Amino acid sequence: MELSNSLADHSSADATWMVTALAALAHQHRLAAYRLLVEAGPPGMAAGDIAARIGVAPSSLTFHVQSLLRAGIVTQRRASRQIIYAADFAAMNALIGFLVRNCCGQDEASCTPVCNPARPASTITVIPRSA
Repeated sequence: MELSNSLADHSSADATWMVTALAALAHQHRLAAYRLLVEAGPPGMAAGDIAARIGVAPSSLTFHVQSLLRAGIVTQRRASRQIIYAADFAAMNALIGFLVRNCCGQDEASCTPVCNPARPASTITVIPRSA
């Protein structure tokens, strides 16, 4: 996704997508699920594994992951009887690029964020289920 240099230059569709993507991440379970998917890389993770790792019921996970899907920041595919979710790295890089564009006095070389999903993943913190 090609983005212009300022929010004022964005079409309303681009701005709407950015707000939708950020809103989808603005919940502890969705953020935890998304971080797991980023860690998993392009192969993604089965829905049941995500639910178990973040400590939510599978039905609750479905609700949260659907928000991420509608925002266009994750993908899904069926593998036999399982639904596999994966982070959309191009969308993630576009979102992060938008957020940091014009940082560092517009010296883009010093703050260009790009995720290389081929690199080994680091450990993330799983948010415990709230009561």
